Amino acid sequence: MRKILFSLAVLLTAVTAVNAQVKYNQYGVAVESDVLDAESQDGFLVISSPTSGYKIWFDNRAQFDAGAFFGAPEYADPIGSGVSIRRARFAIKAQVDKNWYGEFDMDLANGLVELKDAIVRYTGLPNFEFQAGNFKENFSIQRNSSSRYLLMIERPMVCSALAPSRHLGINAKYDNPWLWVSTGFFAQEGAGSEEWTNVADNNKDFGRGIKLFTDQPTGFAVTNKIVFRPLCKLDNASLHIGLAHSFRTTLASMATGEWGTYRASARNSTSINRKKYLDTNNLKNYSHNHLWTVELAGHWNGLRYEAAYIGDKVFFNDGNDPASITTNSFGGWYVQAGYLLFGGKQRYDSKGAKYTRAIRGQKWGDVELCARYEYCNLNDFGENVTNKVYGGSAEAYTIGLNYWVTNNVRMQLNYQYNNNDRYANGKDKLNVGLDAAGNPVKDYTKVVAPTGKAGVDYHMVALRFEVDF
Repeated sequence: MRKILFSLAVLLTAVTAVNAQVKYNQYGVAVESDVLDAESQDGFLVISSPTSGYKIWFDNRAQFDAGAFFGAPEYADPIGSGVSIRRARFAIKAQVDKNWYGEFDMDLANGLVELKDAIVRYTGLPNFEFQAGNFKENFSIQRNSSSRYLLMIERPMVCSALAPSRHLGINAKYDNPWLWVSTGFFAQEGAGSEEWTNVADNNKDFGRGIKLFTDQPTGFAVTNKIVFRPLCKLDNASLHIGLAHSFRTTLASMATGEWGTYRASARNSTSINRKKYLDTNNLKNYSHNHLWTVELAGHWNGLRYEAAYIGDKVFFNDGNDPASITTNSFGGWYVQAGYLLFGGKQRYDSKGAKYTRAIRGQKWGDVELCARYEYCNLNDFGENVTNKVYGGSAEAYTIGLNYWVTNNVRMQLNYQYNNNDRYANGKDKLNVGLDAAGNPVKDYTKVVAPTGKAGVDYHMVALRFEVDF
């Protein structure tokens, strides 16, 4: 009897111990549990499992900008200097197991909520990555580089005007040390309430959306990119040679009244200056366009350089005669470089095919000296052009200093000179010169410039304080 009672006691103890380990979620479902470790990795909170591969972390960012503008001609519309929260990003990222990754990222700058990234990613096949959600198209190295690691405070004008950013879509990527290939299918923007309202109204009122394999396909884009990296075996250097193409149609995130139109526009300084001097306005009878880019980038120890050309050929069809196709072409380029003055090292992110946080050369940080020339042309009014477009062209010269204080704190100082041509009048809203009576005019055909000069040129000094955590 004692043996029987002892056996029952052992069995009861074992059952109790097993039951004590069973945990339930808020829906009453039994779940597996895991003990996690929390740590700070370069100032970012990371919670991870030492056994299962689970990891979750925060990736937040705050950027405070100030900008002052001076030297514009008397006839120019005043440019307001000021300050702003350029980005206030809150992101949570998780590797839920060894094969699956998830992320969402939003921006709360200046009290406006905007979705950035919302990603589901599978990495279970060696060298491959598949993802769906809202994220940046793999087109331009400058557009895909994080704002935390840009050489200048803002990206070049041609990237803002032409290079696609975040859209809802699916994407496949392959990479090995010397080759990186990406292909994706994308629909509308998933940014904020304005874009979603446009999508809903286009769908509800007109039945507009993704339409494939028709005379007038709409609602989607296909973007492909290939990158060669011949110096992949070197630790202190890299060479990035990239080619990309994107076929694009009218996307459902456009306002209902702008459906079937094409527009390219860009500011040519910080976001504090809200004037878009370069603007094609909405061009009617838009069918599709072909975007393409060629880019060259690299680094050697503390030196980093980058150059790219982006071109855009836009096709129009009046809808009455399928054979009546006309085209316009836009484009631009930039070249830039930065050098860490106190022994720091530049770093290349091979998975993302872009550049990432530099290694500081001193305990107190490092200083990076930068320079850039850029040009963007949204004009197309040559002799053989049927639909003449006067969207303006501009060039800008920028020099900058970046102070890498810690791995999480950076300060940037930029001086920039902007040179806009006489057609850069912001959709006929901005003055570009003086007429015969000496009055400011927006119409470039009425400009009388005794010195041969028209258009708005000005100088800018901008400052940024940034913390990543």
